[in-house]
Amino acid sequence: MSKAQRLSYFIKHELLRSFSPVYFAINMGTGIVSILFDIFPYGQSLSMKILSLIIYFLNIFLLFTFILWGLARFYVYPHDWTAIMKHPVFSLYWGCFPMGAVTIINVSVTVVHDYLAFGGKGFLYFIWAMWWLDVLISALCLWGTVHYMITSQTHSMELMTSVWLLPVVTLIVASSSGAIVANALQTYSHIHALITVTVASFIVIIGISLSLMILTIYLQRLILHGLPAGVTVMSVFLPLGPTGQSGYAFALIGRDFKSLLPVPTSPAPFLNWPYSGQTLYMICTCASFLQWTLASLWILFAIIAIPSALRKSRIPFVPTFWGLVFPNGVYASLTITLGQAFNSAFFRIYGAAYAAGTLILWFSISCRSLVYMYDVVFNTPIMTDSRSETQTLDQAAATDLANEPTTASLEPKV
Repeated sequence: MSKAQRLSYFIKHELLRSFSPVYFAINMGTGIVSILFDIFPYGQSLSMKILSLIIYFLNIFLLFTFILWGLARFYVYPHDWTAIMKHPVFSLYWGCFPMGAVTIINVSVTVVHDYLAFGGKGFLYFIWAMWWLDVLISALCLWGTVHYMITSQTHSMELMTSVWLLPVVTLIVASSSGAIVANALQTYSHIHALITVTVASFIVIIGISLSLMILTIYLQRLILHGLPAGVTVMSVFLPLGPTGQSGYAFALIGRDFKSLLPVPTSPAPFLNWPYSGQTLYMICTCASFLQWTLASLWILFAIIAIPSALRKSRIPFVPTFWGLVFPNGVYASLTITLGQAFNSAFFRIYGAAYAAGTLILWFSISCRSLVYMYDVVFNTPIMTDSRSETQTLDQAAATDLANEPTTASLEPKV
């Protein structure tokens, strides 16, 4: 094959088909780093906001790249959509899409609208509309994926991992974003802000309730069958997602209720009670601290588990390592937020240190991903011309690709 033929074959049959919803975890990890620069408790200045914005725009670019990549794959290989949805693992990663988008919504409000005063009311209401769309997609991920798990997939206790949490955490992540949007909406509409924070409360309770049920099953699986094998052992950090993010959501929701309630003109006794806002603030702050303690519990489990797994075998790098960044990042953001609520030096210092560790983790995985991608693109057999020159393009395609997608074809390669 000529170089042009090899490149065309690689793009259509290898690069294009290597898309996986796993890649939206990159948006989650990159987005949480942007948020951490925004809320970091020390050294807040224009420089920190600029760093947050740089990563914010990078995240937007990555999100649209992955969306277009996925659309191209399913346009060329429409049967792959069904294959991914039937896959008991890869289908769960669709939850990464709305969660990655939420990080963009958050920074759009706190940095772009609030700090830079960009766009005014029109921009904020556009972001509000995007939040409602994200809530809808998150709800589809939760109920749709769980329904598919029940009716169309085969699962077992031994093979169960905390990846089951991914479609469930979507509503929790959306709820924290709703609280951020509601805080900004207060300037323009008290009723819109109150509706938003109420919906955020509704969905975070749904999300954390189902998450705690799954975490109970996951703990039972660990006790009965031990740690997950191979690279899947890294999923032990995923419980930080629902626990840390729900704590962060409760803290922000409580702050909003404190400023939005009471509503003296409301005929509802609950809304016009003078202490309604303060009471809900106290309840939400206590719930936030409770979730922080649960997240700390799972961090210790994870820290103990990783060395134990490394003693058994080496853990190779795979794209799913990106799933480590977001859970650790939300734990850091929760810790920093509690430092503000309690005016506690311990929480501020601990949160800042954990945020710095998350940044190092993000940078390390980013560098390793670039090396991984380079190896895949430039060392793949079709690009190094290791195939026989007498083998035609059609023969290569017939050899390498089945008519229907297989599990191997779903594995992310880039």
